[in-house]
Amino acid sequence: MADRYFVDRPITGDQARLSGAEAHHLTHVMRAVAGDEVVLFDGSGAEFTARIERVGRSEIELAMVSRSVIDREARVAVTLGVALPKGDRQRWLVEKAAELGVARLVPLVTERSNQRESAAGLEKLRRAVIEASKQCGRNRLLEIAAPEPLEDFLGAAARADCRLVAHPNGHPLSRVLDELAVADPQSVALAIGPEGGFSAAEIERAVAQGWQRVDLGQRILRVETAALALVAAVLGRVAGG
Repeated sequence: MADRYFVDRPITGDQARLSGAEAHHLTHVMRAVAGDEVVLFDGSGAEFTARIERVGRSEIELAMVSRSVIDREARVAVTLGVALPKGDRQRWLVEKAAELGVARLVPLVTERSNQRESAAGLEKLRRAVIEASKQCGRNRLLEIAAPEPLEDFLGAAARADCRLVAHPNGHPLSRVLDELAVADPQSVALAIGPEGGFSAAEIERAVAQGWQRVDLGQRILRVETAALALVAAVLGRVAGG
């Protein structure tokens, strides 16, 4: 796949501009010059072949050559609610969630993990989504939502066809996947707790609102491992990735 560049505004006409980190990479790393062709995407679902018209000091002007709607999204829309781990593990989780095909990620505020991500921190995670999308070929960006209390997330996800919450005393994952394959859902919501898991009261509230507990196995998994394992298992079984 050719190098891809993200345009942070909708491409609607026959011209586009790259600025910031994207322009810097194309100019100073790839040594692009006028006349070169590149692939652009703007998160709308389309990708564009474009020709460089002018290379400026901080901005690149391009002319559209062609537009193609190329759908690389998972067939099932997955919303992942997760109490984000700390440090670089956040970015790693977000990158891999984008690569796997998660549609929306909601940072959860729970009893055992009450930190709220800063605006700057969320912006860094959104940049990680762009980088992952450039690499894996997605033309729609994983949405990083504002942090939500678990209670709000549980209620807001009620519209999902299937809702699963990771819990050691839940149903075996293999059984849940078999049921999903038969149900053929169009949307799935997943909830992953912090280190130490959800509290008993939180699990009770989730079950009362129609969430199904699912056991990910005998070993204790880190937050990011549990989240991505469940995403991969669900998408692999019901969406073909």
